[in-house]
Amino acid sequence: MASLSSSSSLWHGVSLRGPRSGSFAATRSSPLIGCRRNFRRSFFVASSALANENREFVIVGGGNAAGYAARTFVEHGMADGRLCIVAKEAYAPYERPALTKAYLFPLDKKPARLPGFHTCVGSGGERQTPEWYKERGIETIYNDAVTSIDIEKQTLTTNSGKLLKYGSLIVATGCTASRFPEKIGGNLPGVHYIRDVADADALISSLEKAKKVVVVGGGYIGMEVAAAAVGWKLDTTVVFPENHLLQRLFTPSLAQRYEELYKENGVKFMKGALIKNLEAGADGRVAAIELQDGSRIEADTVVIGIGAKPAVSPFESVGLNTTVGGIQVDGLFRTSVPGIFSIGDVAAFPLKIYDRVARVEHVDHARRSAQHCVNALLTAQTHTYDYLPYFYSRVFEYEGSSRKVWWQFYGDNVGETVEVGNFDPKIATFWIDSGKLKGVLLESGSAEEFQLLPKLARSQPLVDKAKLQNASSVEEALDIARSSLPVDATV
Repeated sequence: MASLSSSSSLWHGVSLRGPRSGSFAATRSSPLIGCRRNFRRSFFVASSALANENREFVIVGGGNAAGYAARTFVEHGMADGRLCIVAKEAYAPYERPALTKAYLFPLDKKPARLPGFHTCVGSGGERQTPEWYKERGIETIYNDAVTSIDIEKQTLTTNSGKLLKYGSLIVATGCTASRFPEKIGGNLPGVHYIRDVADADALISSLEKAKKVVVVGGGYIGMEVAAAAVGWKLDTTVVFPENHLLQRLFTPSLAQRYEELYKENGVKFMKGALIKNLEAGADGRVAAIELQDGSRIEADTVVIGIGAKPAVSPFESVGLNTTVGGIQVDGLFRTSVPGIFSIGDVAAFPLKIYDRVARVEHVDHARRSAQHCVNALLTAQTHTYDYLPYFYSRVFEYEGSSRKVWWQFYGDNVGETVEVGNFDPKIATFWIDSGKLKGVLLESGSAEEFQLLPKLARSQPLVDKAKLQNASSVEEALDIARSSLPVDATV
Protein backbone atom coordinates (compact mmCIF):
# COMPACT_ATOMS: atom_id res chain seq x y z
CA MET A 1 0.00 0.00 0.00
CA ALA A 2 1.36 3.33 -0.96
CA SER A 3 0.75 6.53 0.73
CA LEU A 4 0.03 9.51 -1.32
CA SER A 5 -3.38 8.29 -0.25
CA SER A 6 -6.65 9.99 -0.88
CA SER A 7 -7.80 12.46 1.72
CA SER A 8 -10.56 11.21 3.94
CA SER A 9 -11.97 14.72 3.61
CA LEU A 10 -15.27 15.19 5.40
CA TRP A 11 -17.08 11.93 5.93
CA HIS A 12 -20.29 12.31 7.85
CA GLY A 13 -19.39 15.99 8.11
CA VAL A 14 -16.39 15.33 10.37
CA SER A 15 -12.72 15.12 9.45
CA LEU A 16 -11.37 11.70 10.38
CA ARG A 17 -7.75 12.66 9.89
CA GLY A 18 -5.39 14.25 12.32
CA PRO A 19 -2.41 16.19 10.99
CA ARG A 20 -2.04 15.46 7.27
CA SER A 21 -1.81 11.72 7.50
CA GLY A 22 -1.58 11.15 3.79
CA SER A 23 1.46 9.58 2.37
CA PHE A 24 3.43 12.69 1.67
CA ALA A 25 2.47 15.14 4.42
CA ALA A 26 5.02 17.90 4.74
CA THR A 27 5.89 21.20 6.37
CA ARG A 28 8.79 23.61 6.06
CA SER A 29 11.90 22.33 7.74
CA SER A 30 13.16 23.52 11.07
CA PRO A 31 16.79 22.92 12.13
CA LEU A 32 17.72 19.34 12.86
CA ILE A 33 17.07 18.19 16.37
CA GLY A 34 19.93 19.24 18.58
CA CYS A 35 20.62 15.95 20.25
CA ARG A 36 24.07 14.47 20.55
CA ARG A 37 25.15 11.39 18.59
CA ASN A 38 23.44 8.40 20.18
CA PHE A 39 26.14 6.07 21.37
CA ARG A 40 24.75 2.98 23.06
CA ARG A 41 24.06 3.56 26.73
CA SER A 42 24.76 1.22 29.58
CA PHE A 43 21.80 -0.17 31.48
CA PHE A 44 21.30 -2.19 34.62
CA VAL A 45 18.17 -4.05 35.70
CA ALA A 46 17.59 -7.29 37.56
CA SER A 47 17.45 -9.83 34.73
CA SER A 48 14.79 -11.92 36.46
CA ALA A 49 12.27 -9.15 35.83
CA LEU A 50 12.89 -9.00 32.09
CA ALA A 51 11.23 -10.98 29.32
CA ASN A 52 13.79 -10.40 26.56
CA GLU A 53 17.24 -11.94 26.55
CA ASN A 54 18.52 -9.76 23.68
CA ARG A 55 18.49 -6.24 25.07
CA GLU A 56 21.17 -4.20 23.38
CA PHE A 57 18.94 -3.23 20.44
CA VAL A 58 15.16 -3.44 20.41
CA ILE A 59 12.89 -2.75 17.43
CA VAL A 60 9.20 -2.08 18.11
CA GLY A 61 7.10 -2.94 15.05
CA GLY A 62 6.76 -5.79 12.62
CA GLY A 63 6.49 -4.18 9.18
CA ASN A 64 8.87 -3.48 6.33
CA ALA A 65 10.99 -1.04 8.29
CA ALA A 66 11.58 -3.57 11.07
CA GLY A 67 12.51 -6.29 8.59
CA TYR A 68 15.01 -4.15 6.72
CA ALA A 69 16.47 -2.82 9.97
CA ALA A 70 17.02 -6.42 11.10
CA ARG A 71 18.79 -7.24 7.84
CA THR A 72 21.10 -4.24 8.28
CA PHE A 73 21.97 -5.32 11.84
CA VAL A 74 22.85 -8.76 10.42
CA GLU A 75 25.02 -7.22 7.69
CA HIS A 76 27.00 -5.44 10.42
CA GLY A 77 27.32 -8.61 12.50
CA MET A 78 25.41 -6.97 15.34
CA ALA A 79 22.22 -9.03 15.51
CA ASP A 80 23.13 -12.38 17.04
CA GLY A 81 22.25 -12.31 20.74
CA ARG A 82 21.84 -8.53 20.68
CA LEU A 83 18.68 -7.74 18.72
CA CYS A 84 15.06 -8.18 19.80
CA ILE A 85 11.95 -7.41 17.72
CA VAL A 86 8.57 -6.99 19.40
CA ALA A 87 5.42 -6.64 17.28
CA LYS A 88 1.66 -6.63 17.68
CA GLU A 89 1.17 -8.96 14.69
CA ALA A 90 1.56 -12.73 14.82
CA TYR A 91 3.86 -12.85 11.79
CA ALA A 92 7.47 -12.11 10.95
CA PRO A 93 7.87 -8.80 9.05
CA TYR A 94 6.48 -8.92 5.52
CA GLU A 95 6.10 -6.76 2.41
CA ARG A 96 2.83 -5.02 3.24
CA PRO A 97 2.05 -3.68 -0.29
CA ALA A 98 1.05 -7.21 -1.33
CA LEU A 99 -2.03 -7.04 0.89
CA THR A 100 -3.96 -4.79 -1.50
CA LYS A 101 -2.47 -6.31 -4.63
CA ALA A 102 -1.71 -9.98 -5.27
CA TYR A 103 -2.97 -11.14 -1.86
CA LEU A 104 -6.51 -10.21 -2.93
CA PHE A 105 -6.45 -12.14 -6.19
CA PRO A 106 -9.09 -14.89 -6.52
CA LEU A 107 -7.86 -18.35 -5.58
CA ASP A 108 -7.75 -19.47 -9.22
CA LYS A 109 -5.46 -16.57 -10.14
CA LYS A 110 -2.45 -17.51 -7.99
CA PRO A 111 -2.77 -15.10 -5.05
CA ALA A 112 0.26 -14.19 -2.94
CA ARG A 113 0.60 -15.93 0.40
CA LEU A 114 3.16 -16.04 3.19
CA PRO A 115 5.99 -16.97 3.29
CA GLY A 116 6.15 -15.74 -0.30
CA PHE A 117 6.34 -12.05 0.60
CA HIS A 118 8.22 -11.92 3.90
CA THR A 119 10.83 -9.16 3.82
CA CYS A 120 13.21 -8.63 2.11
CA VAL A 121 12.15 -10.17 -1.24
CA GLY A 122 10.60 -6.87 -2.34
CA SER A 123 14.06 -5.45 -2.99
CA GLY A 124 15.58 -8.66 -4.30
CA GLY A 125 17.02 -9.83 -1.00
CA GLU A 126 16.83 -13.08 0.92
CA ARG A 127 13.36 -13.95 2.21
CA GLN A 128 13.29 -13.33 5.97
CA THR A 129 11.01 -16.07 7.26
CA PRO A 130 10.63 -16.80 10.99
CA GLU A 131 13.45 -19.34 10.59
CA TRP A 132 15.71 -16.63 9.18
CA TYR A 133 15.45 -14.66 12.45
CA LYS A 134 16.06 -17.76 14.59
CA GLU A 135 19.13 -18.78 12.59
CA ARG A 136 20.64 -15.33 13.08
CA GLY A 137 20.06 -15.16 16.81
CA ILE A 138 17.39 -12.46 16.65
CA GLU A 139 14.84 -12.69 19.45
CA THR A 140 11.27 -12.19 18.24
CA ILE A 141 8.18 -11.46 20.32
CA TYR A 142 5.03 -11.54 18.17
CA ASN A 143 1.36 -10.87 18.83
CA ASP A 144 2.18 -8.63 21.80
CA ALA A 145 1.96 -4.88 21.27
CA VAL A 146 4.01 -2.44 23.34
CA THR A 147 1.68 -0.41 25.55
CA SER A 148 4.02 1.85 27.53
CA ILE A 149 7.59 3.07 27.76
CA ASP A 150 9.69 4.19 30.73
CA ILE A 151 12.37 6.40 29.21
CA GLU A 152 14.36 6.77 32.43
CA LYS A 153 14.53 3.03 33.11
CA GLN A 154 14.81 2.18 29.39
CA THR A 155 12.02 -0.37 29.60
CA LEU A 156 8.92 -1.26 27.60
CA THR A 157 5.76 -2.96 28.79
CA THR A 158 3.69 -5.10 26.43
CA ASN A 159 -0.01 -5.88 26.29
CA SER A 160 0.57 -9.26 27.94
CA GLY A 161 2.50 -7.64 30.81
CA LYS A 162 6.03 -8.46 29.64
CA LEU A 163 8.75 -6.06 30.75
CA LEU A 164 11.39 -5.53 28.06
CA LYS A 165 14.75 -3.80 28.39
CA TYR A 166 16.54 -1.85 25.67
CA GLY A 167 19.88 -0.16 25.20
CA SER A 168 19.02 1.51 21.89
CA LEU A 169 15.40 1.55 20.74
CA ILE A 170 14.05 1.83 17.18
CA VAL A 171 10.35 2.70 16.88
CA ALA A 172 8.94 1.29 13.63
CA THR A 173 5.25 1.09 14.47
CA GLY A 174 3.95 2.33 11.11
CA CYS A 175 0.33 3.43 10.75
CA THR A 176 -3.16 2.32 11.61
CA ALA A 177 -6.13 2.60 9.27
CA SER A 178 -8.47 5.57 9.66
CA ARG A 179 -11.87 4.17 10.59
CA PHE A 180 -15.48 5.26 10.39
CA PRO A 181 -17.09 5.90 13.78
CA GLU A 182 -18.99 2.98 15.27
CA LYS A 183 -22.12 5.13 15.56
CA ILE A 184 -22.43 5.32 11.76
CA GLY A 185 -21.71 1.62 11.24
CA GLY A 186 -17.92 1.66 10.97
CA ASN A 187 -17.58 -1.67 12.82
CA LEU A 188 -20.43 -3.63 11.21
CA PRO A 189 -19.69 -7.17 10.01
CA GLY A 190 -18.80 -6.94 6.33
CA VAL A 191 -17.03 -3.59 6.76
CA HIS A 192 -13.29 -3.97 6.18
CA TYR A 193 -10.08 -2.01 6.68
CA ILE A 194 -6.71 -3.26 5.41
CA ARG A 195 -3.46 -2.88 7.32
CA ASP A 196 -2.34 -6.44 8.03
CA VAL A 197 -2.72 -10.08 6.99
CA ALA A 198 -5.63 -10.68 9.35
CA ASP A 199 -7.49 -7.77 7.74
CA ALA A 200 -6.82 -9.12 4.25
CA ASP A 201 -7.89 -12.64 5.25
CA ALA A 202 -11.18 -11.29 6.58
CA LEU A 203 -11.76 -9.38 3.34
CA ILE A 204 -11.06 -12.44 1.20
CA SER A 205 -13.59 -14.39 3.24
CA SER A 206 -16.17 -11.70 2.43
CA LEU A 207 -15.24 -11.51 -1.26
CA GLU A 208 -15.77 -15.25 -1.63
CA LYS A 209 -19.45 -14.75 -0.75
CA ALA A 210 -19.95 -11.20 -2.01
CA LYS A 211 -22.14 -9.94 -4.83
CA LYS A 212 -22.01 -6.16 -4.38
CA VAL A 213 -18.87 -4.44 -3.16
CA VAL A 214 -18.51 -0.76 -2.29
CA VAL A 215 -15.03 0.68 -1.89
CA VAL A 216 -14.91 3.96 0.04
CA GLY A 217 -11.91 6.07 -0.91
CA GLY A 218 -10.28 7.12 -4.16
CA GLY A 219 -6.63 6.65 -3.20
CA TYR A 220 -4.24 3.73 -3.50
CA ILE A 221 -6.30 1.31 -1.44
CA GLY A 222 -9.47 2.23 -3.30
CA MET A 223 -7.88 1.74 -6.72
CA GLU A 224 -6.12 -1.49 -5.83
CA VAL A 225 -9.04 -3.12 -4.01
CA ALA A 226 -11.46 -2.17 -6.80
CA ALA A 227 -9.13 -3.75 -9.37
CA ALA A 228 -8.97 -6.92 -7.27
CA ALA A 229 -12.77 -7.03 -6.99
CA VAL A 230 -12.95 -6.99 -10.79
CA GLY A 231 -10.90 -10.19 -10.73
CA TRP A 232 -13.63 -11.74 -8.56
CA LYS A 233 -16.25 -10.58 -11.13
CA LEU A 234 -18.16 -8.60 -8.50
CA ASP A 235 -20.48 -5.62 -8.85
CA THR A 236 -18.07 -2.88 -7.69
CA THR A 237 -18.67 0.79 -6.86
CA VAL A 238 -16.02 3.25 -5.69
CA VAL A 239 -17.24 6.20 -3.60
CA PHE A 240 -15.09 9.18 -2.63
CA PRO A 241 -15.51 12.87 -1.78
CA GLU A 242 -12.92 14.31 -4.17
CA ASN A 243 -13.45 15.27 -7.80
CA HIS A 244 -11.21 12.55 -9.21
CA LEU A 245 -9.10 9.52 -8.31
CA LEU A 246 -5.87 9.94 -6.37
CA GLN A 247 -6.35 13.68 -6.10
CA ARG A 248 -3.14 14.25 -4.15
CA LEU A 249 -1.06 13.09 -7.12
CA PHE A 250 -3.05 12.68 -10.33
CA THR A 251 -4.10 15.62 -12.48
CA PRO A 252 -7.78 15.62 -13.52
CA SER A 253 -6.80 14.56 -17.04
CA LEU A 254 -4.61 11.71 -15.83
CA ALA A 255 -7.25 10.53 -13.38
CA GLN A 256 -9.84 10.47 -16.17
CA ARG A 257 -7.69 8.00 -18.12
CA TYR A 258 -7.61 5.60 -15.20
CA GLU A 259 -11.28 6.08 -14.39
CA GLU A 260 -12.15 5.16 -18.00
CA LEU A 261 -10.04 2.02 -17.73
CA TYR A 262 -11.84 0.99 -14.54
CA LYS A 263 -15.22 1.70 -16.10
CA GLU A 264 -14.29 -0.54 -19.04
CA ASN A 265 -13.82 -3.26 -16.42
CA GLY A 266 -17.28 -2.64 -14.99
CA VAL A 267 -16.35 -0.45 -12.01
CA LYS A 268 -18.77 2.39 -11.18
CA PHE A 269 -17.73 5.68 -9.59
CA MET A 270 -19.57 8.09 -7.32
CA LYS A 271 -17.38 11.18 -6.99
CA GLY A 272 -17.91 14.12 -4.67
CA ALA A 273 -19.95 11.90 -2.37
CA LEU A 274 -20.06 12.07 1.43
CA ILE A 275 -21.01 9.10 3.61
CA LYS A 276 -23.82 9.59 6.09
CA ASN A 277 -24.32 6.09 7.40
CA LEU A 278 -23.57 2.39 6.88
CA GLU A 279 -26.79 0.41 7.18
CA ALA A 280 -27.13 -3.07 8.65
CA GLY A 281 -29.43 -5.72 7.25
CA ALA A 282 -31.64 -8.16 9.15
CA ASP A 283 -28.64 -10.43 9.77
CA GLY A 284 -26.63 -7.59 11.34
CA ARG A 285 -24.17 -7.36 8.43
CA VAL A 286 -23.68 -4.27 6.34
CA ALA A 287 -26.36 -4.03 3.65
CA ALA A 288 -26.06 -0.55 2.18
CA ILE A 289 -24.34 2.82 2.28
CA GLU A 290 -26.41 5.97 2.71
CA LEU A 291 -24.94 9.17 1.30
CA GLN A 292 -25.41 12.70 2.57
CA ASP A 293 -27.58 13.53 -0.45
CA GLY A 294 -30.01 10.79 0.59
CA SER A 295 -29.05 8.29 -2.10
CA ARG A 296 -28.35 4.69 -1.17
CA ILE A 297 -26.00 2.01 -2.54
CA GLU A 298 -26.59 -1.64 -1.74
CA ALA A 299 -23.54 -3.57 -0.59
CA ASP A 300 -22.79 -6.83 1.18
CA THR A 301 -19.09 -5.97 1.48
CA VAL A 302 -17.63 -2.52 2.15
CA VAL A 303 -13.91 -1.69 2.11
CA ILE A 304 -12.85 1.56 3.76
CA GLY A 305 -9.67 3.14 2.42
CA ILE A 306 -9.67 6.73 3.69
CA GLY A 307 -6.08 7.07 4.81
CA ALA A 308 -4.03 6.14 7.83
CA LYS A 309 -2.75 7.62 11.08
CA PRO A 310 0.77 7.22 12.47
CA ALA A 311 0.83 4.71 15.33
CA VAL A 312 2.53 6.94 17.89
CA SER A 313 1.02 5.48 21.06
CA PRO A 314 2.69 4.91 23.52
CA PHE A 315 5.62 7.01 22.29
CA GLU A 316 4.14 10.51 22.54
CA SER A 317 6.69 11.41 25.23
CA VAL A 318 9.50 10.84 22.74
CA GLY A 319 8.40 13.94 20.80
CA LEU A 320 5.78 14.34 18.07
CA ASN A 321 5.44 16.56 15.02
CA THR A 322 2.02 18.19 15.24
CA THR A 323 1.94 19.30 11.61
CA VAL A 324 2.61 16.11 9.65
CA GLY A 325 2.02 13.70 12.55
CA GLY A 326 4.44 11.02 13.64
CA ILE A 327 7.58 11.06 15.76
CA GLN A 328 10.00 13.90 15.04
CA VAL A 329 13.51 12.78 14.06
CA ASP A 330 16.60 14.35 12.54
CA GLY A 331 18.46 13.31 9.38
CA LEU A 332 19.90 10.24 11.16
CA PHE A 333 16.46 9.24 12.51
CA ARG A 334 17.36 10.23 16.08
CA THR A 335 14.51 11.46 18.23
CA SER A 336 14.94 14.13 20.88
CA VAL A 337 15.62 11.35 23.42
CA PRO A 338 19.17 9.97 23.25
CA GLY A 339 19.19 6.29 22.29
CA ILE A 340 15.71 6.30 20.72
CA PHE A 341 15.20 6.33 16.95
CA SER A 342 12.15 6.18 14.68
CA ILE A 343 11.87 4.97 11.07
CA GLY A 344 9.37 4.24 8.32
CA ASP A 345 5.80 5.55 8.14
CA VAL A 346 5.77 6.86 11.70
CA ALA A 347 8.86 9.08 11.38
CA ALA A 348 8.61 12.83 10.63
CA PHE A 349 12.00 13.51 9.03
CA PRO A 350 13.78 16.33 7.16
CA LEU A 351 13.10 15.89 3.43
CA LYS A 352 16.42 17.35 2.41
CA ILE A 353 15.82 17.70 -1.34
CA TYR A 354 12.81 20.00 -0.79
CA ASP A 355 13.85 21.61 2.52
CA ARG A 356 10.81 20.58 4.53
CA VAL A 357 9.78 18.04 7.11
CA ALA A 358 7.72 15.14 5.79
CA ARG A 359 6.21 11.84 6.77
CA VAL A 360 6.18 9.33 3.93
CA GLU A 361 4.00 6.22 4.01
CA HIS A 362 5.70 4.01 1.44
CA VAL A 363 7.61 0.75 1.31
CA ASP A 364 10.60 2.36 -0.42
CA HIS A 365 11.04 4.88 2.40
CA ALA A 366 10.53 2.13 4.99
CA ARG A 367 13.43 0.17 3.48
CA ARG A 368 15.76 3.11 3.01
CA SER A 369 15.08 4.80 6.35
CA ALA A 370 15.70 1.51 8.18
CA GLN A 371 19.04 1.01 6.47
CA HIS A 372 20.14 4.60 6.98
CA CYS A 373 19.17 4.61 10.65
CA VAL A 374 20.95 1.36 11.53
CA ASN A 375 24.05 2.35 9.56
CA ALA A 376 24.15 5.63 11.50
CA LEU A 377 23.64 3.82 14.80
CA LEU A 378 26.36 1.22 14.24
CA THR A 379 29.00 3.16 12.30
CA ALA A 380 30.55 6.59 12.02
CA GLN A 381 28.09 7.51 9.27
CA THR A 382 26.93 11.08 9.77
CA HIS A 383 25.50 12.15 6.40
CA THR A 384 21.87 13.21 6.40
CA TYR A 385 19.19 11.00 4.89
CA ASP A 386 18.50 12.34 1.41
CA TYR A 387 15.29 10.75 0.23
CA LEU A 388 13.69 11.18 -3.19
CA PRO A 389 9.91 10.65 -2.94
CA TYR A 390 8.76 7.67 -5.00
CA PHE A 391 5.30 6.15 -5.41
CA TYR A 392 3.87 3.44 -7.62
CA SER A 393 0.90 1.20 -8.10
CA ARG A 394 0.29 -2.12 -9.85
CA VAL A 395 -3.26 -3.28 -10.58
CA PHE A 396 -5.11 -5.76 -12.82
CA GLU A 397 -2.06 -8.03 -12.72
CA TYR A 398 -3.90 -11.32 -12.21
CA GLU A 399 -4.09 -14.03 -14.87
CA GLY A 400 -6.67 -13.32 -17.54
CA SER A 401 -6.58 -9.55 -17.10
CA SER A 402 -7.06 -7.69 -20.36
CA ARG A 403 -4.48 -5.11 -19.34
CA LYS A 404 -1.94 -4.96 -16.53
CA VAL A 405 -1.35 -1.48 -15.13
CA TRP A 406 1.90 -0.28 -13.56
CA TRP A 407 2.88 3.34 -13.05
CA GLN A 408 5.72 5.02 -11.19
CA PHE A 409 6.15 8.58 -9.94
CA TYR A 410 9.30 10.31 -8.68
CA GLY A 411 9.78 13.77 -7.26
CA ASP A 412 7.39 16.53 -6.25
CA ASN A 413 4.03 17.20 -7.91
CA VAL A 414 4.24 21.00 -7.95
CA GLY A 415 3.95 23.57 -10.72
CA GLU A 416 2.45 23.23 -14.18
CA THR A 417 1.91 19.88 -15.87
CA VAL A 418 2.53 18.54 -19.34
CA GLU A 419 0.81 15.29 -20.31
CA VAL A 420 2.10 13.24 -23.22
CA GLY A 421 0.70 10.04 -24.69
CA ASN A 422 -2.67 8.44 -25.30
CA PHE A 423 -2.69 5.76 -22.57
CA ASP A 424 -2.48 3.05 -25.20
CA PRO A 425 -0.61 1.89 -23.25
CA LYS A 426 1.85 4.64 -22.31
CA ILE A 427 1.28 8.03 -20.78
CA ALA A 428 3.66 10.42 -19.03
CA THR A 429 3.03 13.51 -16.93
CA PHE A 430 5.75 16.06 -16.19
CA TRP A 431 5.55 18.63 -13.37
CA ILE A 432 7.48 21.83 -14.16
CA ASP A 433 8.05 24.63 -11.65
CA SER A 434 10.00 27.79 -12.60
CA GLY A 435 11.29 25.98 -15.66
CA LYS A 436 12.64 23.04 -13.66
CA LEU A 437 11.38 19.50 -13.99
CA LYS A 438 10.25 18.65 -10.45
CA GLY A 439 8.32 15.40 -10.89
CA VAL A 440 7.48 12.80 -13.49
CA LEU A 441 4.96 9.96 -13.72
CA LEU A 442 5.10 7.18 -16.29
CA GLU A 443 2.58 4.44 -17.08
CA SER A 444 3.62 1.19 -18.79
CA GLY A 445 7.21 2.21 -19.37
CA SER A 446 10.15 -0.02 -20.19
CA ALA A 447 12.75 -0.88 -17.54
CA GLU A 448 15.15 1.65 -19.07
CA GLU A 449 12.49 4.38 -19.08
CA PHE A 450 11.57 3.76 -15.44
CA GLN A 451 15.27 3.98 -14.52
CA LEU A 452 15.37 7.45 -16.06
CA LEU A 453 12.64 8.87 -13.78
CA PRO A 454 14.65 9.19 -10.53
CA LYS A 455 17.54 10.78 -12.42
CA LEU A 456 15.19 13.43 -13.76
CA ALA A 457 13.50 14.08 -10.41
CA ARG A 458 16.78 14.18 -8.51
CA SER A 459 18.54 16.51 -10.97
CA GLN A 460 15.54 18.83 -11.56
CA PRO A 461 16.92 19.97 -14.95
CA LEU A 462 15.69 23.01 -16.83
CA VAL A 463 13.43 21.75 -19.59
CA ASP A 464 11.81 23.27 -22.64
CA LYS A 465 8.10 23.08 -21.83
CA ALA A 466 7.08 23.85 -25.42
CA LYS A 467 9.17 20.97 -26.75
CA LEU A 468 7.55 18.59 -24.25
CA GLN A 469 4.10 19.79 -25.23
CA ASN A 470 4.88 19.19 -28.90
CA ALA A 471 6.34 15.72 -28.38
CA SER A 472 4.54 13.18 -30.57
CA SER A 473 5.07 10.26 -28.17
CA VAL A 474 6.09 9.39 -24.62
CA GLU A 475 9.40 8.12 -25.95
CA GLU A 476 10.13 11.46 -27.62
CA ALA A 477 9.15 13.40 -24.48
CA LEU A 478 11.45 11.28 -22.33
CA ASP A 479 14.29 11.82 -24.82
CA ILE A 480 13.73 15.59 -24.55
CA ALA A 481 13.85 15.38 -20.76
CA ARG A 482 16.92 13.11 -20.86
CA SER A 483 18.78 15.57 -23.06
CA SER A 484 18.24 18.22 -20.38
CA LEU A 485 20.18 16.22 -17.77
CA PRO A 486 23.70 17.20 -16.80
CA VAL A 487 26.25 14.74 -18.16
CA ASP A 488 27.10 13.32 -14.73
CA ALA A 489 23.50 13.00 -13.47
CA THR A 490 23.06 10.11 -11.07
CA VAL A 491 20.27 8.86 -8.79
